[in-house]
Amino acid sequence: MSEQDEIELDALTDLGEELIRSILAEEPLDTIKQLIESGAPLWYQNESEGISCLHAAAYTQNRELVKLLIDGGAVWNAADYLRNTAGDIALSFNNQEIYTIIRDAGIRADDTAAASTDAFLSSKLRFIVDEHGQNICMLDVDGEEVGVMMGWERNIMQETVAKFSAGREHTGPKILNVGFGLGIIDTLFQSLSPAQHVIIEAHPDVLKHMKELGWYEKPGVKILEGKWQDYINSDKIGTIVPEGGFDIVYTDSFSEDYQALRQFFSHLQVLLGPQSRFSFFNGLGATNPTIYDVYTRVAEVHLAEVGLNVSWSDVDASDQRHWGDSRRYFTCPTYRLPLVVRE
Repeated sequence: MSEQDEIELDALTDLGEELIRSILAEEPLDTIKQLIESGAPLWYQNESEGISCLHAAAYTQNRELVKLLIDGGAVWNAADYLRNTAGDIALSFNNQEIYTIIRDAGIRADDTAAASTDAFLSSKLRFIVDEHGQNICMLDVDGEEVGVMMGWERNIMQETVAKFSAGREHTGPKILNVGFGLGIIDTLFQSLSPAQHVIIEAHPDVLKHMKELGWYEKPGVKILEGKWQDYINSDKIGTIVPEGGFDIVYTDSFSEDYQALRQFFSHLQVLLGPQSRFSFFNGLGATNPTIYDVYTRVAEVHLAEVGLNVSWSDVDASDQRHWGDSRRYFTCPTYRLPLVVRE
């Protein structure tokens, strides 16, 4: 960094600190506007606590200022050192109006950095049982082990299958599941005595694990090796959808981002039959309540765009005691379970 760059960075830091101090001191709005006009960076987070100007506005519960900062490009999902976003701060004050402004900013900016599906598919997975008897599928990411799927999710999967089954008059459903993982939900699906059970799975280590567990020999089970995009597309979708469509469709692809999930939504009208049901593992953004709420709301909007209404059920997800050394991918105490019932 050149000396001139250092001088400019120091100036921005000073302006950023002054902006946050002025907001917390509840100085007049005109004073704060002047600071912004003079170049105070809306992205800056202070060194002491990691709070941004939007955090500060949420602390002072200044609705007008929150809107001004959002409209000016303040980062809606920046987290402080305690991992709280400005939306979390608003919730802590029970200020639903400010929370909604921040959440809606997230909905408008729903693009997310794509996880690398190709890198994931070429990675090495380990299937282990931890000291608590919990089945875990682990992935190594730059020397850090990350849980792809863990046994504590069983409660979520049980509730999901219960929602799929509730009120159904016929037996032997036709089921499509995308992403085998540990096989928790597929094992539960088998208890429904499906007439057809199609599983799409791309990771070679998972496919090997499925062979070891005997899934390739299970009656009525058809395993399609590859990414769902290899089969659910304009050329091939007609070859995998049974007559009348699937009765149950579920997807849980570890390495994909929200845009891939939204793309999957666009195929549901072809995949689903009359009175059929759809759900997905609703885990994006689930290490922060505000971001989790944003993704939940965004999914609802985009399902409505393809003509499907979703209902939500709360599932207790607080019993996550056995993470070990794995990076946590879900820390919210409540799981929002989505269910679409096609009319």
